[in-house]
Amino acid sequence: MEETFRRDDPTVCSGGSLGMVVVLPIAGISLVVAREDWGWLALFSLVDVSCAQGLLSTGLQTTGAGLGSVLIDTQPLLVALLARQVFGEAINPVGWLGLLMGLGGVACLGLPEPLLQNLWLQGPALGGLPWNGGVALLLGSAMSMACGAVLCRFAARQSHVLSVTAWHLLLGGLPLLGISAWQGSALQTLLPQDWWLMAYASGGGTALGYGLFFWFVTRRELTGFTALTFLTPVFALACGWLVQDEHLETSQWIGVLLALVAVTLITRRQQLWMPNQ
Repeated sequence: MEETFRRDDPTVCSGGSLGMVVVLPIAGISLVVAREDWGWLALFSLVDVSCAQGLLSTGLQTTGAGLGSVLIDTQPLLVALLARQVFGEAINPVGWLGLLMGLGGVACLGLPEPLLQNLWLQGPALGGLPWNGGVALLLGSAMSMACGAVLCRFAARQSHVLSVTAWHLLLGGLPLLGISAWQGSALQTLLPQDWWLMAYASGGGTALGYGLFFWFVTRRELTGFTALTFLTPVFALACGWLVQDEHLETSQWIGVLLALVAVTLITRRQQLWMPNQ
């Protein structure tokens, strides 16, 4: 199905000199990426998928899930710094306090209590932390994700953000597939239940999550919206508590409180800092 749309229509992009685009029959979303956006899309795909996901999966092999979640959730702080430099988004002291509280909340949620007690009593002694190559890889992944949140705005200037998101997942996954094949990973060894798990992770956990995230990123200010990722471990613990009857430790309850307060401070930092404006 082909229809003609105006170039300034925010829901579609031009498909060439004739202005013809292919759209999804239900959502009316263009599948075509404007020529002006392909350079940014290629960079966006390389940084946000190839680098971020590749570093993430590799780093988690030598790093615990708790420490890994803390390192990945440094993303809001990195996004705030980038958004301040690139888009001039103001943070102010209330916002900085919220970002630091959010990092503290994620640490309480992800790190075991003995390590938290050691950090509290002895300070951040790097010699006592499990610092290895995996930590560096996860920090690189967090930085790549933060850069991806910024690059998305440039890649979707003339194209629909959901189309850009779909193409960037596809293009960014090709190098990872090539590396996997080069290392000898065989897809035929996967069991049927593995394919169902991959389908869920690809559709619900990746495609839907990325689509919603970047759709809001292009319409909201970056610092406040990405701060919501501080709530990711909160939702994970809530599901474990409700579905699997898992019990939260004291430090995790503190982390939940810190994360909620942090998101409130960051999203309402302007009103709290200057209540009369």
